[in-house]
Amino acid sequence: MQDIGFIGLGAMGAHMARHLIKAGFHLNVFDTNTVSLDMIARLGGKVCGSAAEVGSVSEAVLVCLPTPEIVKRVALGEEGIIHGSRARYYVDHSTTGPSVAREVAEALGERGIVALDGPLAGGVPGAEAGTLSIMVSGGRLAYERLEPAFRSFGRNVVHVGDDVGQGQILKLINNMIVGTNLVVAAEAILFGVKAGLNADVILQMLNASTARSYVTEQILAGRILDRRFDFGFRLELMRKDLRLCASEADAAGAPLLVSTLAKQFYEFAHAHGHATEDMTVVVKELEQLAGAEIARRT
Repeated sequence: MQDIGFIGLGAMGAHMARHLIKAGFHLNVFDTNTVSLDMIARLGGKVCGSAAEVGSVSEAVLVCLPTPEIVKRVALGEEGIIHGSRARYYVDHSTTGPSVAREVAEALGERGIVALDGPLAGGVPGAEAGTLSIMVSGGRLAYERLEPAFRSFGRNVVHVGDDVGQGQILKLINNMIVGTNLVVAAEAILFGVKAGLNADVILQMLNASTARSYVTEQILAGRILDRRFDFGFRLELMRKDLRLCASEADAAGAPLLVSTLAKQFYEFAHAHGHATEDMTVVVKELEQLAGAEIARRT
């Protein structure tokens, strides 16, 4: 398979598209952002005028989009992939939740298009470096056909299940753990700061002890300690993912008591006007409550 379509050239998608071209795929792209389209065109990608056109010139179409509503419109709308004449495979790298993944897969299946969901972990740095984790679910044969494309921008590529939507569930679990961990770790560290400890000493010891995690190593020690709120994932998107996770868990009858409480801090930050800021702005909410900061002492 050489003709790949890609829709959604945002902060992550633009890098993924670049890696696909570098790997030798013939890439057909569509986005509403003309700057991103121009960049991909300069690298050798073909710019299309609609999602349907991408589906008419590509055997497989990959999408990486911000919300479930946009995903459904791009896949199933009047000018959606479903109306393309050539597409036989569809992969959603967005975080839409399992219900939307199944809805889209069912509709596309009626047109002979096999759907996979392959949500991502690793953020913008992972997309830029081509080292994303990709959690793919759906038919194994389709996965094997598309695996070379996935490996052009992913390092940890795993087929997590045969049922569409299982990859989405795993991604929601991942983001809920990260989001909850950030709140729990930050408020505990702020307790230490209020008690007179240096935040950098706290984090040094945590990261050499049993409490260490990606959040304490990469986010709190790697960014917040130096007052960098630049993880690369907007608060509004994390809030969307946490809401999806809570809703899907409720539908499955799985209680998320602690996680749902932590989610409220993202709701507070959103209500306070921080929707388009980095998700790490939630730490500022906690700092304000504590009257202290997680900052390196100079």
